[in-house]
Amino acid sequence: MSTLFAFLHHVAAFTLVSALAVEFALIRQDLTLAIARRLPIVDAVLGISAGFLLVVGLLRVFFFEKGAAYYFHSHAFMTKFSVFIAVGLLSIIPTLEFLSWRKPVKAGEIPAVSARKLRFIRSVIHGELAAVVIILLCAAMMARGGWI
Repeated sequence: MSTLFAFLHHVAAFTLVSALAVEFALIRQDLTLAIARRLPIVDAVLGISAGFLLVVGLLRVFFFEKGAAYYFHSHAFMTKFSVFIAVGLLSIIPTLEFLSWRKPVKAGEIPAVSARKLRFIRSVIHGELAAVVIILLCAAMMARGGWI
C-alpha cells in the first residue's frame, strides 16, 4: 500500500508542476480569447492536483511511511510543507483573476486586463515555480536524511 501511495504522490506532484509550467507558458503570451479560455482549465487542474497531493502526502505521513513524529521533527519536511502551503495560498491570486474572466470569455470577448496586472500575475506564477524548486530541494534532503 505504501508503494501505491508513493506512486500517487508522484503522479500528483508531476501533474501539479506540469500544470504550473503550462500556466506560466500561456500567461507569458499575448492574451487571446483562446488563452483566456485555457488558463482557468489549466488552473483547475493545478488546484485539483495540489489538493490531491496534499491529501495523499498527509496520508503517507500519518499512515504509510515513518510516522508523523518523524516528519514533524524534520526541518526539511517542515520547510517543504510550509513552502507548499505558501504556494497554495499564493496561487489564489491567479485563480481569482482567471475566475473574474468568466463573464467576458462567455460573451466571446478577451478579458480587459491591464499590462500591470498581467505582469503581476506572471510574477506570482514565476514565484510559484521558484518555490517548487525549493520543495524539490527539501524532498531530496529528506530522501538522503539531510537537515533533520
